[in-house]
Amino acid sequence: MIEYVVAAVVGLVVGALAARLLAKGDGAAVERLRREADEAVERARIEAEGTARKEAEALREAARAEVEERRKALEKQEERLRKREELAESREADFSRQDTQLARREKDLARQERRLQRQEEEMGQTLAEAQQRIEAASGLSRDEARALLMDELREDARRQSVDRIRSIEEEARRLADERARMIVGAAIQRYASEHVTERTVSTVPLPNDDLKGRIIGKEGRNIRAFESATGCDLIVDDTPGAVVVSGFNPVRREVARVALLRLVADGRIHPTRIEEVVERARTEVDAIVRKHGEEAALEIEVSGLHPELIKALGRLAFVTGFAQNVLRHSIEVGFLAGAMAAELGLDVKQARRAGLLHDVGKAVDHEAEGSTVEVGAALCRKHGESKAIVQAIAEHMDPGPNSVLGQLIAAANRLSADRPGARREALAGHIKRLEALEKMVGSFEGVERCYVIQAGQEVSVIVDNARVSDRDAELLARDAAQRISEEHGDLGQVRVTVIRQTRAVHYAR
Repeated sequence: MIEYVVAAVVGLVVGALAARLLAKGDGAAVERLRREADEAVERARIEAEGTARKEAEALREAARAEVEERRKALEKQEERLRKREELAESREADFSRQDTQLARREKDLARQERRLQRQEEEMGQTLAEAQQRIEAASGLSRDEARALLMDELREDARRQSVDRIRSIEEEARRLADERARMIVGAAIQRYASEHVTERTVSTVPLPNDDLKGRIIGKEGRNIRAFESATGCDLIVDDTPGAVVVSGFNPVRREVARVALLRLVADGRIHPTRIEEVVERARTEVDAIVRKHGEEAALEIEVSGLHPELIKALGRLAFVTGFAQNVLRHSIEVGFLAGAMAAELGLDVKQARRAGLLHDVGKAVDHEAEGSTVEVGAALCRKHGESKAIVQAIAEHMDPGPNSVLGQLIAAANRLSADRPGARREALAGHIKRLEALEKMVGSFEGVERCYVIQAGQEVSVIVDNARVSDRDAELLARDAAQRISEEHGDLGQVRVTVIRQTRAVHYAR
């Protein structure tokens, strides 16, 4: 096709040139031009044929490649179809086998059912025959034998019930004792605060002994003015670098201590200055007293106390009894009484209130006649406390309190005095018992670390995840609890927690 186009184009060009040359009458030029045209046409035809052959060869190669690709695609499709057919055949064979097995199982079950029915019929006949033989041998009918048996069982049950009632009563008494010990132990362990052991010694340090002369003053007028203003005795002796404030009233003694510290720091010591400083110290100590009382009531969650009772509670911060701070002791008794009341289903707030106020008489016993208990009960009655709380305060020191609340306060007061930590030697023994408990639990196989917390109420055990399984952890907790009960029963109820966990850690950078 291309060669024809080229030939046509060349023919047109040559024809046009030949026509022009003929018009000019140049025949030789025309002949030469015709030959050149023929040669050009031949060359064009040869080139066109070469180009056409190349294009045809390229088309044939493309066609062969497409055919080969389609052939491969068809082969892959045929392979997939073949595999599907094989899978379908395999599934069909499996289904056939399963159907055969199900049919066989149905036949087996039918045979077993028929056999069981025959056995049941045979057992029924055997039972009936045995019953007839028993009735013939005993001379009693079935109903008569049943009535006789019921009479014997009833008589035996009556005898056993008497023994059982006696056993239940003994068990109830034993459980009541154990329950009481558990409640007391739980109350002690739930309140695991620090127990303040202190002795209030009103000793005022001096920067140098030269100040002793200035404190005494000319002819002792400064020391007389100080004792008159504070109501306390000031002892200036040979003790180096210190003087001692002595007084029966702890609040007055605190006022005297604060005032003397300020006088020593200021350096101006004379009767007029002493009166001014003592008055400011008294105002400051009154504010401290109220703050201590309010903080104690807030800590134990007791509200609605009369201001005078709050002030009396604050004074207990400066009172000690048997080397214990009485205010901290009162707070602890309140917490313990509340915990035991919660265990017994009683009024927790009332128990805490009575426990906090049980020793309030020690703040004013020097100002009224009677024992500390009587003074405290009278003070609470005067300032509007309920009859139950007043009675509990009055009874908490009796050998046998009459009210339940009085018994709770008496028990909490005894626990606060005797609990581990109340005295230094008791605290040391309690710490040794806790260390022995940690060592004992840590001796079990697979235990990595062991911690005794909550004042001995709980033991946390961390085990090796590779050596201890979940079932082993459960057994370990049970064995440890049993061993604690056998060897450390005095600690009360102890919770054993075994921790087994897997941790995967990686860092992103």
